[in-house]
Order: sequence, then structure tokens, then C-alpha cells
Amino acid sequence: MHICKFFSTFAAQMNKIRQIVAYIRHFLTAWNTTGEAIHSPYLFRLVRFDMRDRNPFYCFADIERQRDLLLVCDDTLDVVDYGSAGSPQGLHVERRVCDIARTHLESPKMAQLLFRILHFMHEEENRPLEILELGTSFGVTTAYLASADSRDRVTTLEGSEAVLRIAQGVWRTLKLENIEWHEGNIDDTLYIHARVHLDFAYIDANHTCDATLRYADYLLPRMNEKGIIAIDDIHYSDEMEQAWKTLKQDPRVTTSMDLYYMGLLFVDPHYLKRHYRIRI
Repeated sequence: MHICKFFSTFAAQMNKIRQIVAYIRHFLTAWNTTGEAIHSPYLFRLVRFDMRDRNPFYCFADIERQRDLLLVCDDTLDVVDYGSAGSPQGLHVERRVCDIARTHLESPKMAQLLFRILHFMHEEENRPLEILELGTSFGVTTAYLASADSRDRVTTLEGSEAVLRIAQGVWRTLKLENIEWHEGNIDDTLYIHARVHLDFAYIDANHTCDATLRYADYLLPRMNEKGIIAIDDIHYSDEMEQAWKTLKQDPRVTTSMDLYYMGLLFVDPHYLKRHYRIRI
């Protein structure tokens, strides 16, 4: 038992070191941070004027108040974890709300970046968007996705019913009415509830190479011409880095952006096949 714990701790420490090295490498090679060498005027505007924007929007404070409440909540939930279970039934674990919030919620910086990307898309497209989220957690990131424009339709998929109940309470408090949710193993619900045509998809679910590639493979043909797929934690592990490397090379992906904390995939056929590193 002690030997297993030692090797588990050692592996976790080695992965932390690998993440630090990956971040330093990204920091030193992110030459496109303010739009340098980005050929597409559309993508240049996205990076230069929206992704670099630091001004708070009207909804940020209200959403972050919900995060703060979750971070101090000691309630215990019976959580179903499909990503770590290795079986269709999932693994039942008892976890405190505050612990889940601390380790699983997207950071304010990156959640607000997603909001800014959608805000930019609205300025360019001027129409409601179809948005899909894989991995709801407590619905904080979902709230950012749904707040960009009330006309949008946000579909979010979550494996654990107990977690989803907390998310629903967050959305009720924020008075968000453009969110459709589905509970169950995402390996099943994705193929039932994903829209035929999508403008934006955010993948923050099973952090394994196989699952990430499987989700992206299903979503890529469904993306509209200006559609974007955002993938969380692309440098989280060797597996996620391998998935990101494979997706960058996918012929259906014309341009990709490595933000370190997440990656963006673009499918517009008018773009050149390019990969950019952006320091956020």
C-alpha cells in the first residue's frame, strides 16, 4: 500500500514538473501574443483586440460571486466520475463542493476569455450561436458561455446528477434561461444531444487522449465555417499533449492556437494551415 502511494505521489510530482517545463517553453516561444504573424484579419482582430482585452464585462462580478460561494461550501456530494472509472457505470465518490470547485472549475481568466471569444463572434456574425459544452461541473463556465448573448442556445453535458443540481442552482440565481442540460456519461449523451450545426464547442470532460480525439472527431464535421473548438488543459498530461498534437495536424483543422491553458481549433477553409502560440 505504501509503495503504491509512493509511486502515485512520485508520478504526480513528475507531471507537475513536466507542466512547469511546458509552461516555460510556451512562455518563451509565444511570438504571436499580440497578433504578430497572424495572416487572417479575422483572427488578428480576435487576438489583438478581444483576447487581449482586460476590461470587465457587466456579468463577470455576478458569476464570480457564485464561484466564491462554491469555494466555501462544505456540503458533501455523491459524485459519479466517468472519466476515472474505466466503466460505463462510473465511479461513485464522496466529495465536498469546495474541493470540486477548487480543482475542477475553469479559472476566471480563461472562463472570461471564452466569453470574450463569443462576444467577438457575435460582433462579426450578428446572429444567435449554437454552443456545446462537454463537462458542466458546477456551471460557472457555462454561465459565461450563456451570458455572451441571451439569444444563444447553450447545450451542456455533465456526467454527475449531484454536480448538475448545483449548476442548475447557479443558473437560476443568475437568471440564465438559454441553457439546456443533459445528465449522463458524455460518451453516450454527446451522440444524442449534439446539434447538427455548431458555432462553438468547449471540451472539458474526460482528460485522456482517446476521449479527447473521439469527441473532437465527432464535433469537427458539425462546426460551421467560422466555428471554433476549445479544448481545456492541453498540457495537463502527456496524453493531452499527444491529443493536441494530433488535432493540430488533422486536415479538417486549418488553424490552431495554443494558449497553454487551452487550445483553439479553427475549421474555416479560407485560413492558411498555421499554428500559433498565444501568451494570455
